[in-house]
Amino acid sequence: MTESEVSPLDQIGEIMGNLQSIADLDPSYAKLADSIQSVYYGLQDVQGDLSRQVDTLEYDDGRLDEVEKRLELISQLERKYGADLKAVIAYGAKADAELASMTANDADEEGLEKRVTAEHQALLKLGAQLRSARKHAANQLISAIHGQLKALYMEKTVFSVRFSKLPADTLRSDGIDNVEFYIQTNPGEAAKPLAKIASGGELSRIMLALKTIFAETDGVTSIIFDEVDTGVSGRVAQAIANKISAIARHSQVLCISHLPQVAAMSDHEFLIQKQVAKGRTTTSVTKLDHAGRVQEIARMLAGEQVTKLSVAHASEMLKLAEEAKQQ
Repeated sequence: MTESEVSPLDQIGEIMGNLQSIADLDPSYAKLADSIQSVYYGLQDVQGDLSRQVDTLEYDDGRLDEVEKRLELISQLERKYGADLKAVIAYGAKADAELASMTANDADEEGLEKRVTAEHQALLKLGAQLRSARKHAANQLISAIHGQLKALYMEKTVFSVRFSKLPADTLRSDGIDNVEFYIQTNPGEAAKPLAKIASGGELSRIMLALKTIFAETDGVTSIIFDEVDTGVSGRVAQAIANKISAIARHSQVLCISHLPQVAAMSDHEFLIQKQVAKGRTTTSVTKLDHAGRVQEIARMLAGEQVTKLSVAHASEMLKLAEEAKQQ
C-alpha cells in the first residue's frame, strides 16, 4: 500500500477518534464512539490473523500446473466416457470389474485347460457314438436303396456309404467323420463317389430312391421333384412315374416333368407357359381338365404335331394310370 492510499481500517480509526473528541458533547456520540471502538479493535485482530495466515502461504507454479492438467484430463474423460464426472466414475468401475474377471480367468488358466481337455474328450466320445449310430443307419439305408433301385431297373447297381475319419482330435458340429455315398453302376467296375460318376438318368433314379425312403421314414409332408426324370424314357420312365405316385399316397408331391408317363400318373396336372408381350416375359399356370390333359400328354408324345394316334395313346395312358392308382 502506498503512502497516498488509506486502508479502510485507518478510516474507521479516524472516525472513531473524531467521535471520541466530541463524546463529551452528547451521550449518543459517546455510545457511537464505544461501538466503533469495539468494531475497530475486532477488525484489527482479524487483520492480524489474516496477515499471519498469508505469511504461511507459498506460491507453487508446479502445483498450479498439476491442477490444470488434472482438470484437462477430467474434461477429456468426460468427452470420451460420460457426460459428467459421475458417469466417468461409473464407467471406470465397470471396467475394473471386467478386468478383475479377466484376471481371475488368467489366474485359473490351469483349471480352464483341464476343463477344455475334459470337454474335448467328452465330445470325442459323443462323436464315436454318433459314428456307430450312423453306420447302423447306413446299413439300413443300403438295404432300402437296393430295394428301391431294383424297382427302378437299376438292380445291378451297388450303393454303399463310406466313412473316413477327420484328422486326429478334429471336431465338427456334424461329427468326427466325412460321410460319402458311393455307387458301382456296372459289375466289375470300381465303386466311386455318387456325385462324380452317375449319369443324369442314374442320378435322377438314385435321388428318387433316396427321397422315397426319407419320405417314408421322416414323415415328410411335401416333396418337390424338379426334373427328377431327366435322362430316362420307356419302361424306366414308367417305373419313375409309379414310384412318384407311390410317394404321393402319404406325402404331397409337386413334380416338374416333361415325361408323359409321369404326367399321366398325376392327380392334378398344370400347364406352365411363358409368353413375351410388349418386350416383357410373363409366366402363366393353367390347371388342365381331362380334355386338356389328353391334348398336353399327346403333345409330349408326338411333339409339336399332335395326331389322332397320339391323342388316342394319351387317352389310353390316362386310363391305365387311373386304374393303376386304384389298385
